[in-house]
Amino acid sequence: MASKMHQSGLELTAPAQKVTCLGIEFASDDDRRQHFRERLREYLADPTFRAVPNFPQGLDDAIIRMSDPPFYTACPNPFLPEIIAYVGTPYDPTMSYSRAPLAIDVTVGKTDPLYRAHGYHTKVPHQAIVPSILHYTSPGDVVLDGFGGSGMTGVAASFCGTAPTSYRTILEAENDVDGRPAPTWGARHAIINDLSPAASFIAANYVNPIDIDKFERASKRLLSAARDEIGWMYETEGKHGQAEIDFTIWSEVFVCSSCTNEIVFASADRAEQDEGRARLVCPSCSAEARKEELELATEQYLDPVTGKSDWRPRREPVGIVYKQKGKALRKELDEQDRDLIRKVSDLAIPSELPTLHLNKSKSSYEGRMRTTNTQAIPQFFVPRAAHALACLWRLCSQEQDDRTRNALLFGVEQAIIGMSVLNRYSPTHFSQVNRALNGVFYVGSQHSEVSPWYILEGKFTRLISAFRAFRPTYGNVAVSVGSAASIGIPESSIDYIFTDPPFGGNICYSALNFVVEAWHGVITNNVDEAVVDKYVDRSLIHYQSAMQACFSEYFRVLKPGRWMTVVFSNSQASVWNTIQVALQQAGFVVAEVTALDKKQGSFKQVTSTNAIKQDLVVSCYKPNGGLEDRFEERGLTEDTAWDFVRTHLRNLAVVKRNKEGGMDAVAERDPRRVFDRMVAWFVRHNTPVPISSAEFQEQVVARFVERDGMLFLPNQVDDYDRVRLTVAVAPQRELFVDDERSAIDWLSDHLKAKPSTRQDILPEFIKKMGAGWRKHETKPELSDLLEGNFLQYDGSEQVPPQIHGYLSSNWKELRNLDKGDSTLKARARDRWYVPDPRRAQDVERRRERALLKEFETYKAHRGRRLREFRLEVMRAGFKAAYAARDYQTIIDVAEKVTEDAWQEDEKLLTFYELAANRIQSGR
Repeated sequence: MASKMHQSGLELTAPAQKVTCLGIEFASDDDRRQHFRERLREYLADPTFRAVPNFPQGLDDAIIRMSDPPFYTACPNPFLPEIIAYVGTPYDPTMSYSRAPLAIDVTVGKTDPLYRAHGYHTKVPHQAIVPSILHYTSPGDVVLDGFGGSGMTGVAASFCGTAPTSYRTILEAENDVDGRPAPTWGARHAIINDLSPAASFIAANYVNPIDIDKFERASKRLLSAARDEIGWMYETEGKHGQAEIDFTIWSEVFVCSSCTNEIVFASADRAEQDEGRARLVCPSCSAEARKEELELATEQYLDPVTGKSDWRPRREPVGIVYKQKGKALRKELDEQDRDLIRKVSDLAIPSELPTLHLNKSKSSYEGRMRTTNTQAIPQFFVPRAAHALACLWRLCSQEQDDRTRNALLFGVEQAIIGMSVLNRYSPTHFSQVNRALNGVFYVGSQHSEVSPWYILEGKFTRLISAFRAFRPTYGNVAVSVGSAASIGIPESSIDYIFTDPPFGGNICYSALNFVVEAWHGVITNNVDEAVVDKYVDRSLIHYQSAMQACFSEYFRVLKPGRWMTVVFSNSQASVWNTIQVALQQAGFVVAEVTALDKKQGSFKQVTSTNAIKQDLVVSCYKPNGGLEDRFEERGLTEDTAWDFVRTHLRNLAVVKRNKEGGMDAVAERDPRRVFDRMVAWFVRHNTPVPISSAEFQEQVVARFVERDGMLFLPNQVDDYDRVRLTVAVAPQRELFVDDERSAIDWLSDHLKAKPSTRQDILPEFIKKMGAGWRKHETKPELSDLLEGNFLQYDGSEQVPPQIHGYLSSNWKELRNLDKGDSTLKARARDRWYVPDPRRAQDVERRRERALLKEFETYKAHRGRRLREFRLEVMRAGFKAAYAARDYQTIIDVAEKVTEDAWQEDEKLLTFYELAANRIQSGR
């Protein structure tokens, strides 16, 4: 609706224009909003609707006030089925679709103005998501992010149609270098869901268009009205007369343990550093102590909300910073300044200030949140900041235009944490805006209490600039609040999923969002939040169960044969394995795992999933209906196994280019990795694997084409060979050795390339068995690994082809010799080599019998938990017990070792979870 300003300052609107929404024509956008709000109110009045799991906590009016239906509701969006029916396309199994996995660069765009328009605890830049959406989808397709956070996936979906020419040119050039086709530009539709109402509000304001000129005028009116009402609270006498305060510096006060006099933290002298931390010097007795060794000075006060006595840290204002004549000046507080602070403190608590107490969580019950007694919303603010925010919130709420009002709140809510005691004073930083630690509640000993204009004038200017350049289309993105385990959209209706789920116990989103949500009056229902938090009795098992439920919902709504990208960041192997197991049990097949090298800004393939120190990007797909249908028809046969392998290879990248212009190995094409994916697929279908590892390794080279240790389909290998000819060095698979299985794999690779004696292998083997070894895993002897898994040439028969090929290639004098030549046999004697597939089966069976025999000792063990054990024994034993439907044995043996030991192993965790589910369901 067009508008202009009358000389009186009132906003005058132009005649309303007709709008169409979901096929319904309305006289104006206000009529559209009113129609769907009435429908939303009807839903909210229905008890069955409010009984949806994880329905947010809030009154109907508060939910409706935040919402802009049908494309945004601050509760589970009941209009999603209608939206999907209107913008989506039904799944058509006859439609051809084929994509290789694509890795994304999660480092780009973090300085982009649009990305920085609103902060959030974790964000993947929209410009990093765009390449994936362009790769996996076509214009008009529907993208889903069930852990949508601040809505960057929705922004990316719209950006595919609004990206400037400069960005398009760069991306098209990168595609050309990497050998990928040019992207098809055009907006995609998106559905953004999140458990948090605060997150959904950010997302909705990002993806819905706004009259930017109207917003600019409204923001200026807001700050002017606030200055008229509360400007007196921020007045001070400056060097050149009266000035407006930018920020006031507050310091905690400590009690000297020697003389009991007070030490003002900010102004105390510092002694030499002790283990990297400065020691404070008492101004009264000169005693030295670290802050942690001192008692925090506190003061009693009457809580105006509860009417009861409570305590808080004693904070002393130690400085004021203001601007005059274009310069930032600092002054000590004079008596007038202190009188002003006392006057504001004596005012009644503003009615707009929320009074809720924090819920139990790791974020609110640990560290300085506990030691400073910051446990309720009013305790987050010094009195002046509380009054200022209350004033701003009330003025925003008085804005008559709904879209403009929400845009103003989108800006003002960013000042909530920035004006709280979480905003640390940082003397070395130019700006004191947004100095709170990200992803955690932390109350610093020095607090910078900023004025509303200091924090918001620049913020509104940046918002106006960012959204003037980004013009999304209304209705292109739908936003919902609720659990990712129950999104409420039809089966097989989504074309692509990009998601950035919670990372175990890294961040407690509901706790961190609580403060902002309290102002909106709509709070996250965190009953089933996917998080690890001991304060609410949520273990890794709870997290795994919650993630599996969410991934199962993703699997249900994604079209067969389509892709999902999962961005994951956690340094704990147990959490990473939990994600992998949850994905596989939901039915997804992992096709690529890449990691971000933050120093180089490039991806390195993950070769060990048990030493995760980087952000991971997981590309996985939902098998197409053909594979599942053929499995139903054939049942459990060996053909089904090879059918899976063909389908899986078809979905893998053929070539991976690196930043240096060379090639990286495609780790998922390693025959051992392919076999593991096949096993996981059969286990997920609750059927035994119809082919052993040895049988697989014997037949796979005959059924598929092998290049550089990787498997290809016949129609793929020409593309690989063509690129391979352009690089000097063949791609190498770098193997991280951290347990017995990876040690065997390393030996296999080593011996294939260089059949060697034990003495020759030992020095390199010792290097590989370094600090990365799992703490509970028994370190095997090299001799035991060689004798149990490989063959040694004793000189009695002809030299094996593997050894013969190696010797004749590296020593001229040994070329063209018969395999029975005595000189050749002497050089080959005592060398270990990898058995050919025909003999490998015998070695495999012999090894498995030995492992299962040792597993019996684990079953019989009594007393304390096993401090060290062999993972290979556990894997073989769990696999055999699962095949025999002896689920209780798996549970019993798991309890005999430390919990983190089996949680950090993907295979053990998979069998444990499946066994626990079978026991629980009585199967």
